[in-house]
Amino acid sequence: MMTLRSASTPDRGRKPRAYSFNWVGRIGLAVMLFWAVVAVIGPWISPHPPGEIVDWDYFGPVTENFWMGTDYLGRDIFSRILMGARFTVGIALAAVTLACTFGVILGMVAAVTGGWFDMILSRLLDAFNGIPSLLFGLVVVAAVGSSIPVLVLTLGAIYMPGAYRFARALAVNVNTMDFVTVARARGERTPYLIVREIFPNILGPVLADLGLRFVFIVLVLSGLSFLGLGVQPPNADWGGLVRENIEGLSLGAPAVIFPSIAIASLTISVNMFIDNLPTKIRDRSE
Repeated sequence: MMTLRSASTPDRGRKPRAYSFNWVGRIGLAVMLFWAVVAVIGPWISPHPPGEIVDWDYFGPVTENFWMGTDYLGRDIFSRILMGARFTVGIALAAVTLACTFGVILGMVAAVTGGWFDMILSRLLDAFNGIPSLLFGLVVVAAVGSSIPVLVLTLGAIYMPGAYRFARALAVNVNTMDFVTVARARGERTPYLIVREIFPNILGPVLADLGLRFVFIVLVLSGLSFLGLGVQPPNADWGGLVRENIEGLSLGAPAVIFPSIAIASLTISVNMFIDNLPTKIRDRSE
């Protein structure tokens, strides 16, 4: 059971407990790190330029030269998946960082401050959260135009209210604890209460929520790209690769199957990792 305590309380005689993951968490972490590395070095290790037509046989099969076949223009699918990892992982990571940073900070401030600020902010974000995420993304991207900054800001805005509600619910509970009451009686100000007392005691669940929202953002980004409103040609994320080649599924299944496997492997591995992560962080707090 998780024991909440003040970050300012000395922890005498306690040996730090190292993180340990079971085999499910290790597999998830390994796959996540693999795609993170691919996102960084993918363009340098791809066997062919991602936009170059390398085979006149469109929807070509898997061969020794083309490990995942070719797409509807004869471009190497393996090279395009390596390039697409940068867009899928990079955009999703930037968007979830934006959403959770602002959502968690606002949630903790609202929980500690209370009053009219908490009420007005919560009602506004509740109203915004009622808009279907994919519909909001479609409207914004169709109106403003699709670019990487627009996608990051749109996806971050979609999931910021949920991160706010989650962090606020956790912070409200911690805010009623005795050590927070004592800190407030000492005259500590709101920034101190948030940074030293509230945030350390909600960090574990917040990290788990961040991982879950990363998965949601990957899926929404893939959905936008599948509808033609995501990353624009000649670049493409994994959802865009599926959209480009879906009409040739009966002719060149690898061009659709391999990007789909990439999306599935990333989202499943993140879920495997975050399912294991909160328990270990709770162990550190006991």
